[in-house]
Amino acid sequence: MASSRDRQRKLARAKLDRQMARRAVKERRKRRLLAGAGAVVAVLVIVAGVAWMGGAFDSDEPSTDAADQDICLWTPQNASTNSNLKDVGTPPTKDIPTLGTETMTVTTNQGEPIVVGLDRELSPCGTADISYLASKQFYDNTDCHEITSYGALRCGDPSGTGLGGPTYSVYNENVPTAPEPSASAGADAGAKTPLYPKGTVALIGDPPGTNGSQFLIFFKDYSPATAEYSIVGKVTGGQATLDKIAKIPTSANDAGEKVKPTQKITIKTLTVGDAPASAAPSASTQS
Repeated sequence: MASSRDRQRKLARAKLDRQMARRAVKERRKRRLLAGAGAVVAVLVIVAGVAWMGGAFDSDEPSTDAADQDICLWTPQNASTNSNLKDVGTPPTKDIPTLGTETMTVTTNQGEPIVVGLDRELSPCGTADISYLASKQFYDNTDCHEITSYGALRCGDPSGTGLGGPTYSVYNENVPTAPEPSASAGADAGAKTPLYPKGTVALIGDPPGTNGSQFLIFFKDYSPATAEYSIVGKVTGGQATLDKIAKIPTSANDAGEKVKPTQKITIKTLTVGDAPASAAPSASTQS
């Protein structure tokens, strides 16, 4: 006759076997459920893929295009380290025209207005820069403070120091490059085409490439060894005024450079508006 201890062992063993059996059943059921769920997910993924290819998830909202993207970027300049800067806000970065020309009219105390065709295609940000500042009357009642030694009138700095401008800058866009001389034309052929022809209008920054409000109007051809001014337009009217200004004598400025006009050259107003259909030719980069 089995002892009570043996009987207890058999009962415990039977109980353990039943627990293990129930656990195995639960595990099998769990695996079946997971397998079924996986199959459903796989089917849904396939269906979704087919629907996507069929355009079921296409949005009615317009996709981002060039009109939604930034065209120009403006770099902040610190007025606390340069007291010559003037804060007039910052131009927009979007919805900037990139085709055609705009007319800039510079009315001075030296004669008929100087008219410039600003190139919105090759210099959209330079054009937007000048247009924005003109809308803020930034240039009105300011003096052109230099007649450079290389034949350009320098304007656009209310402080008259060469360090003035707005509290932002814009990069170069349209710096000309010297053309490669052709073998048939000879080695000096490229030198015949000036990098900055007479009548060119270009932005000037210090250092180069940090353009703000200052610009050059060339009254004679100029071809530096290294071009650094970004062309923004071309004179289309008022050449007689520019020729008159070119004859004004100069004296030494505070730095000892003989570039200071001996007569005031004052911009009474500078405005920018849409050019008419017969607008001047665009200012192209030399190639």
